[in-house]
Amino acid sequence: MELVLLTALGVGGATVVGALIGFAFKNISHKFTDIVMSFAAGIMLSASVIGLILPSVEYGGKYGIIITVAGIFIGAVCLNLIDKLVPHLHKLAGVDSEEHRATNLSRVILFVTAIAIHNLPEGIAAGVGFGTDDTNQAFLIAIGIALQNIPEGMIIIPPMIASGIKPSKAFLIAAFTGLVEVVGTFIGYFAVSIASFILPFALAFAGGTMLYVVSDEMLSETHGDGHQRGATYALLVGFCVMLITDILLG
Repeated sequence: MELVLLTALGVGGATVVGALIGFAFKNISHKFTDIVMSFAAGIMLSASVIGLILPSVEYGGKYGIIITVAGIFIGAVCLNLIDKLVPHLHKLAGVDSEEHRATNLSRVILFVTAIAIHNLPEGIAAGVGFGTDDTNQAFLIAIGIALQNIPEGMIIIPPMIASGIKPSKAFLIAAFTGLVEVVGTFIGYFAVSIASFILPFALAFAGGTMLYVVSDEMLSETHGDGHQRGATYALLVGFCVMLITDILLG
């Protein structure tokens, strides 16, 4: 339980670290954001496949591949439904200062709320990883999510400050989005601990949500403003970093 608690705090705390960086560098360029987010996308892509989807097939036994495929699509569909209710507004994070001033405060709050809601399944993914007997894989997933949370924490600060939210309040809001991830981690952990038979499906479900986030949100946002070449290489670097980390942990 201590490991789960430390992991939950680390995953959620990564958002706070990113927020502090966001305060230090208020005028973050769009190119930098695209490259950093693509690096994080590569990490999440690798972590979802290595730490969640492949173990799902392994733990699923005879019908492992069927359970895994079903879990991936159900996870993706669930996030798709969330998107229809609360659109993810990452585009607000990449605009310049003039655009920030013109941004309606309610849209910024919607943007932050969407991030908080999307952080829940990411936290669940971190918690579900501890349902396996492989602690190293659980840490791999947590590391991947934490590294993704840092740039996400960075990009939510500038639009809030530019919209008139006090720095102290902006920091608390960013911290709240991280707290959501802490809650999700415990939900995922206790779910597979209480009902271990759902572990294969839970792993695949978490993997599906992460793949959805990478494809629908991160890649679409980082490849639409002329920085796709650098973003592509950043994704490859992130993917390979997780591969190397997996080997070292193994």
